Amino acid sequence: MADFDIAAVNERIARESAFVDQLLGEIGRVVVGQKYMVERLLIGLLGDGHVLLEGVPGLAKTLTVSSLAKAIGTHFQRIQFTPDLLPADLIGTLVYNQKESSFFIKKGPIFANIILADEINRSPAKVQSALLEAMQERQVTIGEKTFPLEPPFLVLATQNPIEQEGTYPLPEAQVDRFMMKIKVGYPTRDEELEIMRRMARTGTKDEAKAVVTPAQILSARAVLNDLYVDERVEKYIVDLVIATREPDKFKLGALKPLIEYGASPRATINLNLAARAHAFLKHRAYVTPEDVRSIAMDVMRHRIAVTYEAEAEEITPEDVVQRVLDQIEVP
Repeated sequence: MADFDIAAVNERIARESAFVDQLLGEIGRVVVGQKYMVERLLIGLLGDGHVLLEGVPGLAKTLTVSSLAKAIGTHFQRIQFTPDLLPADLIGTLVYNQKESSFFIKKGPIFANIILADEINRSPAKVQSALLEAMQERQVTIGEKTFPLEPPFLVLATQNPIEQEGTYPLPEAQVDRFMMKIKVGYPTRDEELEIMRRMARTGTKDEAKAVVTPAQILSARAVLNDLYVDERVEKYIVDLVIATREPDKFKLGALKPLIEYGASPRATINLNLAARAHAFLKHRAYVTPEDVRSIAMDVMRHRIAVTYEAEAEEITPEDVVQRVLDQIEVP
């Protein structure tokens, strides 16, 4: 890539990514800590990829997502997934108008920009498949009519750890549709002290204000395509993914009996997109191997299934990804 191109793209990235710090600051005003989660949600928003958040209740997942939606001035809907939820409760339905003897369409809560699918793994398969069309096709079909969903459209789903009572494991096809799966942890001692001081009060709480427009987000997405990704970085991404399918080729033979199936080609695409978004958040016009490594765990952990043998040895998909990252040579 010629120097003058890099200079032009650098200038454009600096201009287009100026809002990032302002956005992080506004969310940080409302949400204490959870910087890692906020950054990953922004990567999903910029890379046009849905995000799955896993963690126990009470870790500010809902607050963080609603604050993000408010800070970018978009329409936000929280949908509580329950065992008795129906697809019509999610996407909408045809309603009969007796006066006019005709049907009209009543749109459901899916018609928003940012959807928080709360406790997604508590709902039955029919509801999850209805959400799947919206996530993958960015459209919804009600009766015989198909409605496109207005960009930016992002599903941020929370799930409780599978061991909890009344949860269904998400189908592999649906899990693969999520760009990233983020494990949300507890705050530090200092953060918890600050949370208590802020939140242990009755009355009104701070709310995020719109500091960015949806148009700025869509404009930033277009810029991601111009970021420079060296061929060696591209090959590194492909090697990381293929190593989960064919560990023998990368001197990782010991992993073979532990992996039921490896990461799909969606992992390759999403690693590239997420690495670009990560570089954009750092105001850089090029992607480094470090960008790839920093988001690899979140992009790959939910795309690998381990065998019964691995489970017996208490080896998790995260362990597999970590061994791949440790073994594959960084360009």
